[in-house]
Amino acid sequence: MSETAILSDEALRLVRDIGQADIVVGIPSFNNGGTIAHVARAAAAGLVKYFPDRVAVLVNSDGGSSDGTPELVAATDVGAARTLLLRHATRPVHKLVTAYQGIPGKGSAFRTIFEIARHLNARACAVVDADLRSVTPEWFELLLGPVLQEDFDFVAPLYSRHKYDGTITNAIVYPLVRALYGRRIRQPIGGDFGMSGRLAAHYADQDAWETDVAKFGIDIWMTTTALVGDFRVCQAYLGAKIHDAKDPGAHLADMLVQVTGALFRQIEAQEPFWSKIEGSEPVPDFGFRYEVGLEPVNVNVERMRTTFRNGVREFAELYAQVLGPETLAACERLAAGPDEAFALPADLWVRIVYDFVIAYHHRRLLPDHLLRTLTPLYLGRTASWVNEAAGYSAADVENAIDQLCRAFEERKPAFLHAWREGRTVP
Repeated sequence: MSETAILSDEALRLVRDIGQADIVVGIPSFNNGGTIAHVARAAAAGLVKYFPDRVAVLVNSDGGSSDGTPELVAATDVGAARTLLLRHATRPVHKLVTAYQGIPGKGSAFRTIFEIARHLNARACAVVDADLRSVTPEWFELLLGPVLQEDFDFVAPLYSRHKYDGTITNAIVYPLVRALYGRRIRQPIGGDFGMSGRLAAHYADQDAWETDVAKFGIDIWMTTTALVGDFRVCQAYLGAKIHDAKDPGAHLADMLVQVTGALFRQIEAQEPFWSKIEGSEPVPDFGFRYEVGLEPVNVNVERMRTTFRNGVREFAELYAQVLGPETLAACERLAAGPDEAFALPADLWVRIVYDFVIAYHHRRLLPDHLLRTLTPLYLGRTASWVNEAAGYSAADVENAIDQLCRAFEERKPAFLHAWREGRTVP
């Protein structure tokens, strides 16, 4: 796609008028009228406070909001930070409002931001979600400072989260990224990232923007693309990320399909890199860690257990094509057992996840169908985690997740052999 198809004529004109910038901060949006003005003010305050001598551009890349989101940003006083706003309509002022171009989705919004950063020859770029309620000006110092002051290329977020929040990250994404790619990036799909201008341009150059990356796979794609490239990676502690937390058993099935599909595709494409990695190592941390108050997450354990039991029964023939015999038998025993003994242990969960990655790679089922059959097993693991972690402190939670990750790392050699031979993990 040509640059004129990626950026509208008005966006190109304003970018050329600005000429050059040190920093670009992007906020992708779609109907985020309730929160985006706060995010824009926080970004502007952070840029003015922490980078007063830098030329900064704030980009709102909008997906055609119908709730006045772009207008709210256009009306927001951003002080000394220069502002570029993107959506459909054009206004003849120093703020431009136009939509991003391409496939509807967060990835296409990011692509627009990356292109603008490249056109402006920016040294650093950050992207943050438009629905944040806990964002502060300090976030932008933490996301951009390691790039501008320490020459890092990729800054992943590090949040404090409720022990029942982020279960897809804790049970699947973080353990797989850590075990396969060898780096302990705690929040690989956090949504809020900092990056060098070099990495932003690298993202823009990739041939992925006509795929699902343009829709919902952008976060894990950014993280793994940075890991397999010649880029310096770190993470920054941002405190709490407050959002509309949901019951994992009621709301996360579609997200599970989207996230695991995006991750499994990256694993498949990047085998030459991760197949050579042994063990894992931490990445540098920035920011001062402190205790924060966290919003409660309500969970319905009985509903999750019921979904697990029904899934094991209804998908028995499909699971027989995906899971090893011992793994499937263990799931069937758990499904038939009493509630008080319900526990899906880490070793069993590791085998389940690795078997699904292998089944995806060898196309034993249609990808979407395969990933949806993972949902009951994931909810069984989540129900088990809720019971296990009921009395855990924050430190206990991290210790348990670390042990799960070590189990993934220990079984990686067996997984790699099974991956190459097209069989299940013993």
